[in-house]
Amino acid sequence: MPETPDPPRSEPSSAEAEVFARWEDAGVFSSDASAAAGETFSIAIPPPNVTGALHMGHALNGSIQDALIRLNRMRGKNVRWTVGTDHAGIATQTKVEQALVAEGTSREEVGREAFLERTQAWRQQYGGTIIGQFRRLGCSADYAHERFTMDEGYHEAVLKVFVALYEQGLIYRDTYLVNWDPGSRSAISDLEVEDREETDTLFEIAYPLTTPVGDLTEVVVATVRPETMLGDVAVAVNPQDERFAHLIGSTVTLPFVGRELPIIGDDYVKTDFGTGCLKITPAHDPNDFEIGNRHGLEPLNVIGEDGRITGGYAPQFEGLRTAEARSAVVDALRESGALRGEEPYVHTVPFSQRSGERIEPLISLQWFMRMEELAKPAADVVRDGRVRIHPESQSRRYLTWLDEIRPWVLSRQLWWGHQIPVWYREDPSAPGGTETYCGTTAPEGEGWERDPDVLDTWFSSALWPFATLGWPEETPELQAFYPTSVLSTARDILFLWVARMVMTGLRFAGDVPFTDVYCHSVIQSPDGRRMSKSLGTGIDPLDLIDGGPRPAVFAKKGKNGKLEDPGQFPAYGADAVRFGLLAMSSTQDVRFSEEKIAQGKQLTTKLGNAVRFAALRLQENPGGAGEGVTGATLPTRLEDRWIVSRTERIARETASRIDEFDFAKAALGLYDFVYGELCDWYLELVKGRDAATDADLARVLGWALRRTLQIAHPIIPFVTEEAWGGLPGAGDGSSSDADGLLAVSRLPEPDDALLSTDAEERLGRVIDVIATVRSWRNGANVPPGPVLPVRLEADGYDDESLALIARLARLEPTADAGDAVPVAIPGGQVAILAGEHVDPEAERARVEKRRAEVEKQIASTEARLSNEKFVSRAPAEIIASERAKVEALREELRTL
Repeated sequence: MPETPDPPRSEPSSAEAEVFARWEDAGVFSSDASAAAGETFSIAIPPPNVTGALHMGHALNGSIQDALIRLNRMRGKNVRWTVGTDHAGIATQTKVEQALVAEGTSREEVGREAFLERTQAWRQQYGGTIIGQFRRLGCSADYAHERFTMDEGYHEAVLKVFVALYEQGLIYRDTYLVNWDPGSRSAISDLEVEDREETDTLFEIAYPLTTPVGDLTEVVVATVRPETMLGDVAVAVNPQDERFAHLIGSTVTLPFVGRELPIIGDDYVKTDFGTGCLKITPAHDPNDFEIGNRHGLEPLNVIGEDGRITGGYAPQFEGLRTAEARSAVVDALRESGALRGEEPYVHTVPFSQRSGERIEPLISLQWFMRMEELAKPAADVVRDGRVRIHPESQSRRYLTWLDEIRPWVLSRQLWWGHQIPVWYREDPSAPGGTETYCGTTAPEGEGWERDPDVLDTWFSSALWPFATLGWPEETPELQAFYPTSVLSTARDILFLWVARMVMTGLRFAGDVPFTDVYCHSVIQSPDGRRMSKSLGTGIDPLDLIDGGPRPAVFAKKGKNGKLEDPGQFPAYGADAVRFGLLAMSSTQDVRFSEEKIAQGKQLTTKLGNAVRFAALRLQENPGGAGEGVTGATLPTRLEDRWIVSRTERIARETASRIDEFDFAKAALGLYDFVYGELCDWYLELVKGRDAATDADLARVLGWALRRTLQIAHPIIPFVTEEAWGGLPGAGDGSSSDADGLLAVSRLPEPDDALLSTDAEERLGRVIDVIATVRSWRNGANVPPGPVLPVRLEADGYDDESLALIARLARLEPTADAGDAVPVAIPGGQVAILAGEHVDPEAERARVEKRRAEVEKQIASTEARLSNEKFVSRAPAEIIASERAKVEALREELRTL
């Protein structure tokens, strides 16, 4: 592109804020539920926690959803992007409890009602932070209809669903072993547990036989949790184990407690693990719980909900936390001589995703939901294609989980959340002496007491696609926008949320909640670790947008060996961040790349400069520039016909890639087109033509830029909207009316008449020749300015193509004979005649030297690839890189 002065620009933050305000003032984001509004496209945003701030996953998913929303809005569809937040029971309650502790009090001291008032006040003050950050990213959601999973209408929907499932027999109350989170003091579901590999100590402990059996006076059990021995009710051996089968029916005496424990036979016991004797603690181990049920053993709770040893079994350990109790029990065993051995043991340990604390299996009275009846229809709609999950591998995970589904523990021992709509009162005539009532409103009469627990946050979130549209009422919004079109989410909540939305949508809204589910990548830190502020690997998207400190992971070692200050991110702006995140996205986990963000900044700068440059030229013929191009008004010149075809093709490809969730190819393909074909080639090809008198130039340049801005808008909305107003035929977008804004401009229907394979191939060869000659000049140290005489010894070039080649490659065709340097081009070669700047002998020497270098490099790389040891040990990406290197070198050798 010709060099032009770059006019002063405002900072991204202020310019983007002005553009966003124009969109809002014009009502661009509003949805219309009337029947006359036409074809709809809707997305319900995965509601972020009300406690949250924008992180990289939010920014990526917001960019993905907004690209889909903006594209379909410009197709003329009636778009609804539902936005809102989740009440986040455990996270929000923890925040408020921390504030109370800092004030010297607690939730128990202030009471439930005052605590809930305090939590609502906290939400009002801090809960809108992340929604404001989505706006900063440019997300064009329907903010006028923002929802919250505990607003009045939503709460009514949650109660209605609970009561219905209770009446259908799917929700029930039972005493069962659950995952107890000591950090939140609540039960949590299996899906909220994450397994970590931990190194513990495997202890061998002697349990004396109550009556010796022959010469045997004791059995030795192996355990990593000696503190739970206080709750042992049996010792199990495998009935096929010849060492211990004869002990079945005998008893041992439990150290410290003195309780007699039966020795039982169970096939679960592994003969090759530990000592072959397994202590059975049904109240504190899921496998022991199942064994206890099989053998009718009564479980004993020896660990309380606070994670401390309870009383009644071994007073010397009462009140100790489990870690403290473990040390105390081991010390006592060692002192008594009952400790037979100890060794390191690596195993998988469950931790709470919520609090980060180690899970304590406890037997507890909780509310559960039977899942099989709901799971089958949810699996069927994926199997028959009514719901498509992308990529396909996630469909298989989804179906496997549903096929093996277990009951869902619904209740949480919290105060913040949807309180379970069940009441109890004493009634001697009722089963168990207690009358139970379940309903959406409180029961009539005296003596009723409501269940204190609240529902799992994921229960209310499962209703999100239809409850946000007014269900259970038959609202116009529900009729217009349900089912939604797409759900974009992370794969880690495929079971926690996605599957459950499918279940409730089918059960209560009568249809699937969405037709497509896109599982996007997880963006890791640059070194491959998870993003985390505490690890120094977390990146705040707002620091990328507005400029802020780079985290420690970016620090590099200085000459003194110490890590240097990683410095600040430039203020890249929202467009660059959106582009970069989409460009690095994938269906696999990816490492964060600041280079991709910088590439987005280059794109926005390049496109903005190109539009401003072109607008100055088009001012001389604004009428012509606004006319546009159709199949009936095609230009005649090769470069014009080429850019029309390329623009039409990239428009189709970009839209198709967004539709197919291939956002990286959409973003990078757009970059290549704008940077390479439009700016670097077309604007150079038309240099010297006058838009004031050249009608085709005015029409084509104006049309191509408008179409490019439309193509790019879903990915980089701010710069494209800002540039749109300065182009003839685009509308200035300055009024509060949506007319004239790019965001609501209608995308043209695809027009095959605009495509020309012939023009693309012809000008493609022209570009190849120009690039080849320029590359040769650079390698041969020939200045770019002088016009060089050449003989064209190639087929397939018409006069129009030759004229473009001669002008841009600075060549002068001639029929003169004489010594020359051959340069290979498609269809033959260009012979560049000897002269002031061209020495054929020197060039031949240069080529021979380079050929020898390339042959040596090929031999070296092929030898490495033929080395079995190297191929078997090197990472796959290294092998692929080496093979690609060989191919590139062979191609260079052919050219030489």
